[in-house]
Amino acid sequence: MSARLWKRPAAALRPAPPLLLLLPALVLLPLLAVLPFQLHGGGLELLGQFAWAALTPCLDPLVLGSALRGLATTVGMALLGWAASLVLGLALGLASSRTIWRSCCGCDWPAGLLRRLLAVPRAIHELLWGLLLLQLVGLQPVVAVVAIALPFGALVARVVSDLIDALDRRRLNALLSAGAPAPSALLTALGPPLLPGLLSYGGYRLECALRSATLLGVFGLGGLGTELKLTLQSLQFDELWTGLWLLLAVMLALETGLGWLRRRWLMPSRLALGQGSVGRRGREMLLVLAGLLPLAAGVGWALGVDPRALLAWQALPLAGLGQGAALQQLLALPWAALIGGTLGLTLLAAALAVGLPPLLLLLCAPWPPLRWLLRFSWLLGRLWPPPLTALLLLLLLQPGLVCAALALGLHNAGILGRLLAEGLADASPALERALAAAGVGPRLALLYGRYPAIARPYLAYGAYRADVLLRETVVVGLVGATGLGSQLLESLSSFAWEQLLALVAVYALLTLAGEELSDRLRRRLLAPH
Repeated sequence: MSARLWKRPAAALRPAPPLLLLLPALVLLPLLAVLPFQLHGGGLELLGQFAWAALTPCLDPLVLGSALRGLATTVGMALLGWAASLVLGLALGLASSRTIWRSCCGCDWPAGLLRRLLAVPRAIHELLWGLLLLQLVGLQPVVAVVAIALPFGALVARVVSDLIDALDRRRLNALLSAGAPAPSALLTALGPPLLPGLLSYGGYRLECALRSATLLGVFGLGGLGTELKLTLQSLQFDELWTGLWLLLAVMLALETGLGWLRRRWLMPSRLALGQGSVGRRGREMLLVLAGLLPLAAGVGWALGVDPRALLAWQALPLAGLGQGAALQQLLALPWAALIGGTLGLTLLAAALAVGLPPLLLLLCAPWPPLRWLLRFSWLLGRLWPPPLTALLLLLLLQPGLVCAALALGLHNAGILGRLLAEGLADASPALERALAAAGVGPRLALLYGRYPAIARPYLAYGAYRADVLLRETVVVGLVGATGLGSQLLESLSSFAWEQLLALVAVYALLTLAGEELSDRLRRRLLAPH
């Protein structure tokens, strides 16, 4: 009896679902407390010039031509890397599905083994892949494509295998019991229900590939990212905004096109239009997929992407970990401080990214123009690569944990803000309208009318972004921020290959552990309550 009474207060203290969205924003309290001590104010005039340049971008034909060529290279690399990752991910996803192995061979242990092996390329950020391949094969156009395709392919494989294993097996079992061959039974039973999830995730991956291609360019792999970094470092803000507005136009066009295709192919209202509509949508999908093949081939030819360049690689001059000097140098690294800095950066940036969008949207609820301005700022946050944000923040802040966390947090807040807006648009407005009709203010109506429906799915995706953020800490670390990334830059610049490989291995182990934790948190958030 006493034990049951003791447990009740703990359950009563559990926050309500809408308040769960706002809990991560509590990180703003300590952040605002230390932020004044991080300011130096030396770049206020430059920040004013940067803001004004957004309204007066350079329209010189030479600058426009250079930006357009860089943008075409970035879009081409993103398209090729995305297409290769889909092919690779689909093949590996089928090969790592327990359902497929049980249906074809009667056992599923090979699927589990392959899943563990695929965790390694998935754990290494595409920037690290790009820098490693750059040292192995030199500055080749194929480097950026492969750097995107490897981790993205492993991510797609994980999603494909999870989607297949989560599908209802009753239709598949019925076909197998009727004597149908396993391959045709799998295609007939699992193909149609798998297609919507695969198309939706594939479109999202294309947007990620565009951001990754821009990021790789910032670190010297060509494209618009290189142009953006050079113009920022030379303080040519008007030329910088020329490239940014062009990139923004491409991203908006991409999001609009993908959204239109999702509504046309995947909306339930269209699924109910009959067999003729289903067949027409299927033909449209096949035509689009067939059109991607010659498009990818033409883009690869135009960019000079030659996969044979990967064969002419040179081995890294490793001294050997068995030698005393190399091992001593590895042990001399401040591993505890490096790992602690990386984990602290991840937690702080994740709390900012998850907590800022619902808090800001709640504050702007009474004023529709502010809500549109907020959504536009989320779009800019997704557009602006975190290393460039870190360089811009250094005009006002001292380098370190706070600057790096703000750069990562603002970028990922743009991504999560878009997800929050889409979730709220899909949620039923009935309760919010009822509360507003009863005289409740717009903030409380939003908080208790719509936030409860999307709280747990949003936080579940936030847990996934925290896993992604752990990989992305290398991005701001490489501009001298904090954690393992700054040591990676130092090891790379001094050609200390043993240190570099050891740091990459530690990064991979950390991201694998973070992936496991985020998976458990997502399952707990999405479990029935």
